This record gives sequence, C-alpha cells and structure tokens, in this order.
Amino acid sequence: MSETAHTGGCQCGAVRYRISGKLGGAGICHCRMCQKASGNAALPLVSAPVGNLAWTRGKPSEFRTTPVTVRGFCSACGTPLYMREDGDVNYEITIGSLDNPAGCPPTHAVGIESKLPWFDSLGALSGHSTDDDRSPDDLAKLVSHQHPDHDTDEWPR
Repeated sequence: MSETAHTGGCQCGAVRYRISGKLGGAGICHCRMCQKASGNAALPLVSAPVGNLAWTRGKPSEFRTTPVTVRGFCSACGTPLYMREDGDVNYEITIGSLDNPAGCPPTHAVGIESKLPWFDSLGALSGHSTDDDRSPDDLAKLVSHQHPDHDTDEWPR
C-alpha cells in the first residue's frame, strides 16, 4: 500500500486502530486455527510493525491459540483484528478489519496443508448483487448498524 496511515477497527466500532507507515506483506492463511478464528475458509492478513500500531478507541481482547500465539478481537462484537506470535516485531492485521481492505491484495498463501479442497474454485462461482434478489421493501429493512469505514469522534452516533 502506498498510503502512510491506515485505519481500521471492529464491526461495532468499540475498537479502532491506526497504523502509521507502510504495511508489510499481505497473505492468506489457510491453517485450521485461522479458519476457526475467522469462521471462514481462510484468513487474509497483512503485517504491521508493533511500534506503528496505536489503539485509538477501546482495546482488543486476546485469546491465546498456542503457547506462543495470541489473537486479538473485539469482545463486544467478536470481530477478529490480529494475530501475533510472542516476540514478533509485527502484528498480522486482519485485512477485512481495515477501512480500505481493497488496498491490501494478498501476494502469497500459507498453511496450505489445511486449504479446503473447494477454495480454488471460488473465483468461478456465479455472482449477483444484494439488490438482485431482494425486494425494495426488504432492502429498506437492511439498515446497517456497522461502524463506517472511517474514524468517528464517537460511536454509536
């Protein structure tokens, strides 16, 4: 990413962060722990130096998934925010928690011994937008309570 500051946080807005400087490498982890931690087929992560990350609202809770690894998450909404091995100079930030996740395309994959057999076929799936299968009345009910993808002075508003 070419930006020099990156912001992000959890879905409910209770935890927000700011990363100064450039981000490191971005990848997708297919290991079983990342699958469970994200509740997904894989977990896209990007490196950020520990000294460049500041918590700007709230603090994450942590769960120790191995004797040397912690995973940070919002205790209010459960959003996964990072993983970090003890002594590592980087956090591995969840790309989906960034306000601009499109700016961190993964360049490598790890943990491929646990890659789900159907993962590589995802790009071939047919797709449609939410508007395609919802009536206007249904769409009107889908008011997001999610924190916006930018910093706010306070939340909820």
